[in-house]
Amino acid sequence: MKALKLAGMVLLLLCVCVNGVNAQKHEFANWKRYAQQNKELGAPAKGEKRVVLMGNSITDGWPRARAEFFKDNNLIGRGISGQTSYQFLLRFREDVINLQPKVVVINYGTNDVAENTGEYNEDLTFGNVVSMVELARYHKMKVILTSCLPAAGFSWHRSITDAMQKIRHLNARVQAYAKANKIPYVDYFSALLSADGTGMNPDYANDNPGVHPNAKGYAVMESLLLPVIKKLR
Repeated sequence: MKALKLAGMVLLLLCVCVNGVNAQKHEFANWKRYAQQNKELGAPAKGEKRVVLMGNSITDGWPRARAEFFKDNNLIGRGISGQTSYQFLLRFREDVINLQPKVVVINYGTNDVAENTGEYNEDLTFGNVVSMVELARYHKMKVILTSCLPAAGFSWHRSITDAMQKIRHLNARVQAYAKANKIPYVDYFSALLSADGTGMNPDYANDNPGVHPNAKGYAVMESLLLPVIKKLR
């Protein structure tokens, strides 16, 4: 009886563990984050020209730092802190396609380079960006690609010492793709770069090493992005 009872407890523990792992895997992209807001938005009203900003913590923090930019220009932020392009692609339908925007702005790369979901692979990251572009175009959306921001390193992964080299190379590749496919490309990188070219200009950074912009940095980004949005709307 004791053996049977012990076996039953082990089986129960395994079920709990497996279910927990499965739940964690299922929520890898954090679909729940914007589920209620997406539901409340529903389909666009007649004549409504939505613009969705897809990204990571840089996009996530933008509406908090510069709420008026989103309110005044009727923009929808769909950034989730810590996410990589793999997670963007998984939630692209829920947080972009289903909202039926006229324009989607895609910012990517920082957390891929920071290895938040595994070893950095530029080919896979680039492929994720291309897949999002192709999905958007299939659904009749206009796309704006933006550069990865400068970052000398990452406070949460200090072993990465070649971040700027990887960011520069990824940006050049995506910019070339954008040019070849007639997609507007917004170069945040050059505008936020430090004078010595080693990372983000500290005047625009909210942390050290600079990864996340402060309100002043976001204002610079807005000055570059808004004219492009207005052209496509």
